[in-house]
Amino acid sequence: MGLLSKKESKLILDPLADNNPITIQVLGICSALAITAQLKPSIVMAISVVFVLGVGNVVISLMRNVIPSKIRIIVQLIVVATLVIIVDQVLKAFAYELSKELSVFIGLIITNCIIMGRFEAFALGNGPWRSFLDGIGNAAGYGVILIIVGFFRELLGSGTLFGFKVLGDSVEKTGLYAIGYENNGFMVLPPMALIVVGIIIWVQRSKNRELIEEH
Repeated sequence: MGLLSKKESKLILDPLADNNPITIQVLGICSALAITAQLKPSIVMAISVVFVLGVGNVVISLMRNVIPSKIRIIVQLIVVATLVIIVDQVLKAFAYELSKELSVFIGLIITNCIIMGRFEAFALGNGPWRSFLDGIGNAAGYGVILIIVGFFRELLGSGTLFGFKVLGDSVEKTGLYAIGYENNGFMVLPPMALIVVGIIIWVQRSKNRELIEEH
């Protein structure tokens, strides 16, 4: 990444792999279980968290020298709540059906421990630019896992992607269904999200022995 220094690049790249907030830090698991039955909500949630964490980190960083220590958590909650409200209103204005599908889970971004954790661990001690990169990196790492889980759950559970039939018609028995394939109904249930995440963790750690030793 030519425009960024090695340390700045690491802020973005590390959370995508070796320090992923879901698979390594085990944060943000609730939304990974709740909204990944389909790919579209997974992508929307990922984009929402990228916006909230990226902008939120910058705001907290800019305010870090004037926030009284005793009320810093309250200030952080106000910042993230404001950004979440913006996301919620944009979704209601431009993607109303999807906003209803996500419903309460958009609001729960406020309590996402990844966001509050980055505010505390990074934004309060670093400048706006590095805080922005850290926010984008961690949110992207979170979003990648959501999208992977959503992809496999919708494909194997419903035979669709973005609502379009990609494996054939299960009623008319076309495509893979013509040779006896059946949708795996368990894939659309929340516990399967945890199993898929577990498989991702296993694959990731099997490729990097250092992760096993460190964690």
